[in-house]
Parts: sequence; structure tokens; C-alpha cells
Amino acid sequence: MAMQVNGAGSAGGRRRGGRRHSKPLSEINVTPFVDVMLVLLIIFMVAAPLLTVGVPIDLPESQAKPLEGDKEPITISVTSAGEVFIQDTEIAPEEVVAKLEAIAANGYDERIFVRGDQDADYGTIMRVMGRINAAGYKRLGLVTLEEQN
Repeated sequence: MAMQVNGAGSAGGRRRGGRRHSKPLSEINVTPFVDVMLVLLIIFMVAAPLLTVGVPIDLPESQAKPLEGDKEPITISVTSAGEVFIQDTEIAPEEVVAKLEAIAANGYDERIFVRGDQDADYGTIMRVMGRINAAGYKRLGLVTLEEQN
């Protein structure tokens, strides 16, 4: 009498049903992941400059050193046409103080940057700053570009 060892019989070592089972693939294909990351990197590199304050202003140049701060300040912009914006929202110059009081999280210690177009009327910029200062806000700054030699 002959003995069959480890299924080596008439079926030729195959399991019932005649199919072979392969091992699962344990490698991860990272090529699609890298492709998606590169596309996202390019999108963010193009979009990052567009995320700055949206009011188009031609800032004057200065040799002043930049101010250091830990929190993003409130930005007030004055265009060459005399329009006044808080962040991206246009407001009347008379409403500047009321809007600041509504959005200033730190009260009168809130940092406020005034961006004035170099072609804007100096008097308009000073009226806006005067109203802010008269309301009690003391941390005012003018935004300029670094002067090119």
C-alpha cells in the first residue's frame, strides 16, 4: 500500500477546485501619492501670494526695519481714490473706529497697520490715523515696502 505525503497524490499537489492561491501583495505603490503631493505643492506655491490682503495698493518704499509681532494685526488700507478698507471690507472713513471696536480682540492694545497707497492723499491717511489714535488705539504702524538701493 502506497502512502501519499503532503497532498502529492493524483491531483498533483493542487487544492480542490483546481485554482492556485497566490500570496497577497504587501508592497505599497507610492507613485500616485507623490504625484498628488507634487500637484498640491504647485497649487499652494501659486496660491500663497494671493492670500495676502486683497486690496491692491502701491506702497511707498522706506528704510525702516520691520516690526516683530506674534499675532496678525488688523490692516486698514487707504487706496489712491480715497477708499478705506478694514482687511478686505470697504467702509466709510467715519466708521473706522466703530468697526475697530467691534473686531479688536485685544481692545485698545490691538496692533493696527495702516497701508496707504503712495498716490493717496496724505490728508486722508492722516485723518484715518487720527481717528484711530483719538479713539485710544496706541499700537499703530504704517506699512511700506523695503527701499531698493
